[in-house]
Amino acid sequence: MAYTFLDLAYDVLKESEKPLTHQEIWDVASSSRSAARVNTKGKTPSASLGALLYVDVRDNDSSRFIKVGRRPARFFLAEKKSSLSPDVAKLLDASEASEPDKGAHYLERDLHPLLAYHAYANPSFNRGKSIHTKTIRHQKSRKTGYSEWLYPDMVGFYLPVDDWTTEVIGLNRLSDNNSLRLFSFELKRELTRANYREAYFQAVSNSSWAHEGYLVAARIVQDDELLSELERLASSFGIGILHLDLTDFGGSSTIYPARVRSELDWETINKLPEQNEGFRLFLQDVRIDFEGKRVHKTEYDGILEDPEKYIIDKLKA
Repeated sequence: MAYTFLDLAYDVLKESEKPLTHQEIWDVASSSRSAARVNTKGKTPSASLGALLYVDVRDNDSSRFIKVGRRPARFFLAEKKSSLSPDVAKLLDASEASEPDKGAHYLERDLHPLLAYHAYANPSFNRGKSIHTKTIRHQKSRKTGYSEWLYPDMVGFYLPVDDWTTEVIGLNRLSDNNSLRLFSFELKRELTRANYREAYFQAVSNSSWAHEGYLVAARIVQDDELLSELERLASSFGIGILHLDLTDFGGSSTIYPARVRSELDWETINKLPEQNEGFRLFLQDVRIDFEGKRVHKTEYDGILEDPEKYIIDKLKA
């Protein structure tokens, strides 16, 4: 059987006397031969490790791991839980409890760098295919007053320039040309009973042209009726729901997946660059990257080095 990221984490934590962050686990593995045993082409292997650990602890009742504390979250072996000191055990209890809402003291645009990081580095979202994003400035739209219903907050794309050989990319272009994937994101600070319908149909209006469209929020009120309604809308209209969890960012997740479109809405795409220069430049840059078989990263949103630090320093969350 293939040696996985979770196998790597298990081997490292088996020798550790204390919980470790996902970065510390990767650093330890990199100093031994464990990291080399993992067959990965990802550009951010430590982030991939962290995302897989978060998902395994959250969704797998028989997980070999437990999560201890927040900011930063650390991981330990479930079989060694009894060996935790009383102080560390308190952190485990705290991580299992939900935190009260402290109120949002940031702007929606402050969430953009976090979504850019999540789309690029989190394999539970991008399925191991790094997505580059670009913020669309509504104030630069030629059609004022309705731009938020015309344009998403962020757009993204994936090109397999690092995953496919140039020969395969060229052949794909001559055949079905399905290597390019376009994404669209509408961001909100929170989703509640009061705003979910308007927010969702705004995302339907400005994101249904892409292969995948998402409504993204930093806070989603944990209300059974609200979640049931969001699930119904996602099933009916195909826009997914993505939660950027500011209290535990590595655990950010797709609440309801987007319906993947096999074809783009070219009529809508044709209209968007006429009204917004930023969207026109995005299409131009993607075309240049596709033809040159190289992604010019400086033309897109930057990738945070430390999203947890950004949340504390910038968002005060």
